[in-house]
Amino acid sequence: MILFTKLLLAHLLGDFLFQPNKWVVHKEANKIASKYLYLHILVHVIIAMLLLWDLKLWGWVLVIGISHYFIDLSKLYANPYFENKAIPFFIDQALHLVVLYCCVFNSDLVGHTVGLLQEMNWPLVTAVVFASYPSSIIMAKLLEGMSDRIELDHKSLPNAGKYIGIIERLFVLIFIILGRWEAIGLLITAKSVFRFNDLKESNSRKLTEYILIGTLLSFGLAIITGLIYLGVR
Repeated sequence: MILFTKLLLAHLLGDFLFQPNKWVVHKEANKIASKYLYLHILVHVIIAMLLLWDLKLWGWVLVIGISHYFIDLSKLYANPYFENKAIPFFIDQALHLVVLYCCVFNSDLVGHTVGLLQEMNWPLVTAVVFASYPSSIIMAKLLEGMSDRIELDHKSLPNAGKYIGIIERLFVLIFIILGRWEAIGLLITAKSVFRFNDLKESNSRKLTEYILIGTLLSFGLAIITGLIYLGVR
């Protein structure tokens, strides 16, 4: 596991800390002809070798470097086809992590993967998944009749409310698992403070009631999910 951690650190340093924005822009503009693409790969190889400090592993570092080149190159050419640029970014990062995983556990890749899946905390995974998008959809269905009656006179970021709800439910779930119920109260207080100005300016009782119901429903779903997880784990 130490080997994977070192390679992961090398990847994080090479892809984020030691890759200036100038390189990223140049790569996107020139793609395979960009000199910074090759410099970026060289930086990755050097950092990996320095962290591993073992010449016997140079072959795997070379594999990582070559795969990194083709994955990055594929992303550069695939980027224009995606309206949401976050999609190719996360696919790119996932593929890099898969390569690192395969290199580290190549001697027993299938056995290690099966063991990893068997040891995974599936109730926790299920709770986290439910607290995210499924809960958002459930809330949207429950509040559907009310949302049509709310008139908004201000603009907000697309899907901002949905993402705020997902994040707050995940925080609540974490606090329940850790047994820090008081932190949930602080979270509710913080959200109330941030929402106060919006409600004050709108001077709408319907909006106030809608936000209050939505907040209580969101926290309620997260609390129920957390309690069920604690009961079945």
